[in-house]
Amino acid sequence: MSKKNKPKKTLVNQILDKAKIKYEDVFITVKEGKPSSQNNPSDIIFKTLALTGDKTGPIIGIIPVQKHLSEKKLANISGNKKVKMIPQKDLQATTGYVHGANNPIGIRQRHDFPIFIDQLALTYGQMIVSAGEIGHSIKINSQELADFVDAQFSDLIE
Repeated sequence: MSKKNKPKKTLVNQILDKAKIKYEDVFITVKEGKPSSQNNPSDIIFKTLALTGDKTGPIIGIIPVQKHLSEKKLANISGNKKVKMIPQKDLQATTGYVHGANNPIGIRQRHDFPIFIDQLALTYGQMIVSAGEIGHSIKINSQELADFVDAQFSDLIE
C-alpha cells in the first residue's frame, strides 16, 4: 500500500502500537441509519457513551451500537443514584472527543473516569470501538481492551 493510500494513525493507534496490543483498523460507514463495516458483523460494533453520575462525575459506558443503555443499571453498578448523558455541547471539553469519536483508550489516557463495558463484549471475544475519528475504528480483543483501560464488564443494556 502506498503512503498516499495508507490511513494515518490516530492517537489510539499510536497508544496501542506502543503498548504492543494487537488490533485491526476498521472503517465504518453508515447506511440507512445502521453502521456497517466490511467483513465484520454489526453486533460487535460498540459505542462509547459519556455520562455523568451524581456521585462519581463523568463515567463511560460501552454498549453494542444497536442496543440502548440502561442508565439505571449503569448508575447502580457505578455507585451512583442517577446518571445522565453529557450534553453534546460539553462532550469535547469533558472527554476530549466529539460525538461519534469517543473511545475508551483515548479517554483513559487523559482521564481516570470509571469505564464499564457491556458483558456481551466478553461473549463475542472481540469488539469494534472508535479509533478517535469518525468512521475510523479498531477491532480488538474485548478482555485485552478492558484490562488496558481498567474497565469492568457488566450488564448495561435495557
